[in-house]
Amino acid sequence: MSLQIIPVKISKDVECGDDLVAMLLKTKDGKKIKNGDILVFTQKIISKQEGQKIDLSKIRPTLLATGIASAYKKDPRIVQLILDETKRIIRMKNGIIISQTHHGLVCANAGIDESNMEQGFATLLPKNADASALKLRRKIKTKTGKNVAVIISDTFGRPFREGQTDVAIGVSGISSVIDYEGKQDSFRRVLRVTAIAIADEICSASELVRGKTLHTPIAIVRNYKFDKKDGKLEDLLRVKSLDLFR
Repeated sequence: MSLQIIPVKISKDVECGDDLVAMLLKTKDGKKIKNGDILVFTQKIISKQEGQKIDLSKIRPTLLATGIASAYKKDPRIVQLILDETKRIIRMKNGIIISQTHHGLVCANAGIDESNMEQGFATLLPKNADASALKLRRKIKTKTGKNVAVIISDTFGRPFREGQTDVAIGVSGISSVIDYEGKQDSFRRVLRVTAIAIADEICSASELVRGKTLHTPIAIVRNYKFDKKDGKLEDLLRVKSLDLFR
């Protein structure tokens, strides 16, 4: 069977405490979930559901945040959120702040996002997207009896390349990476360093049908055979000793 990627439309704006699984199962395609499906949820609806939506009017920037905001022509309240969510500032240039979040993710603005939000609000990344994915997977199993994998996706830029692509920030029920080390290629050469970030590739593929303005924050990936070993975000983060750019 050929691979299918099915967009799931959720017309209602997600709010804190909403039951995302119930919302999913009310949809036409959500009612037809099958064993072995991979459910990709966008970061935005997870953050909203978990209360990671921030009213910017309640943010009081520090002098440091105000100074950075003035230098880079940014909203000081957003800069304060970036600093609060940042473990390490990597680069600040041309109005862009690249930082490493407390989760270990390296991204622009520590994942703070104002898109698809009402004026004056922003979202933070989920506190623990692996735990969010596990919770959703278990709830789907309880309500439907189906064994599925769940991935939480977000949109990131990439070093040395233009444009953004979706990547995994939370994983449950599927290996994050397929490691081909020790296997032979088609010419019987032994592969030594080939590892495919399969969770990221699934997120990118799902973005092709979800889009940013279609009210489709969930995608069902079907007929893809995957390793059901539990992956995690940490598997996708390069360790410091192997990072050539630090």
